[in-house]
Amino acid sequence: MSRVGFIRFLVVGGFVVALEVLCLTGIVSRLVLIAPSEMAVHLVRILRSGKADADIVESLSNVLLAVVVSVIGGFSIGSIVHSFPRLRRAIDPFLASYYALPFFAFYPLFIVLFGLGRGAIVAIGVLFGIVAMIMSTLVAFDRIPRVLVRTAAIYRMGSVEAALRIKLPSAIPFLFTGIKLAIAYCFIGVIAAEFIMATSGLGYSIAYAFNSFDNGTMYGLLLFVILLVTIVNAVCHAWERRLMRRWGR
Repeated sequence: MSRVGFIRFLVVGGFVVALEVLCLTGIVSRLVLIAPSEMAVHLVRILRSGKADADIVESLSNVLLAVVVSVIGGFSIGSIVHSFPRLRRAIDPFLASYYALPFFAFYPLFIVLFGLGRGAIVAIGVLFGIVAMIMSTLVAFDRIPRVLVRTAAIYRMGSVEAALRIKLPSAIPFLFTGIKLAIAYCFIGVIAAEFIMATSGLGYSIAYAFNSFDNGTMYGLLLFVILLVTIVNAVCHAWERRLMRRWGR
C-alpha cells in the first residue's frame, strides 16, 4: 500500500471508529444514527433475505443506462463543440454554471414527458452525467498535441475520421476523468430521482424505510450504495492509472 493510500485508510478508518464509539456510547442517539457495525449487520440481513434484490437490479440498470448515454452522448457532443470554436465560446458560460440549475424542480415536466417509470429517472441521471463528460472531452481534446492535429489535416481526414483515429486515442487517458464524474453524477441523479419519482429501486426503498422509521433498513441500504460507489470508483481509478502509465510510455 502506498503512503497516500495508507493515510487515506487511516482517515476513513478513524472516522468509522469515532462514529462507532459515538453511537455505542449514546452520545449520538439511535433515533438519529446507528453504529456502522449495526449498519453492516442490517446490510448482511437484507442481502441474505433477498428482499432488496429486485430494487438493486433496477437501480443498477438505471445507472448503467444513464452512464452509457452520458458517456457516448457527452463525447459526441464534446467532439462536435470542439470542432466549432465559436459555438464553444457561446456555450462555455452555460457549461460553467450548469450544475447550479435546480434539476429536480423540473421533475413534473419529466413525468409528463417520460411518465412514471424508468424513462424519467434515467433522463435525470443523464442530465447530471452528460455535461461532466462534455467538459472532460473538451479539456481532453485541448491537450492533444498540435502535431497530431496537423497530421490529420495533411491526410485530409474528415471530422469523424480525425476524431476516431487521432483525437480519441490521444485523449483516452484524460477522458477517464469525465467517465468517473459521469458515473458518480449518474448515481446521484438516479438514486435521488428514485426518492421522489419511483415506486421501486434503492432510492425508493431508502425513502420508504425513512418514512417508516426503519433505521436499520435505511442505513443498511445507504451503506450498500456507499460501498458500491467506492468499489466502482476504485476500479475506475486503477484502470485510469494503468492507462496513464501506458500512455506515458
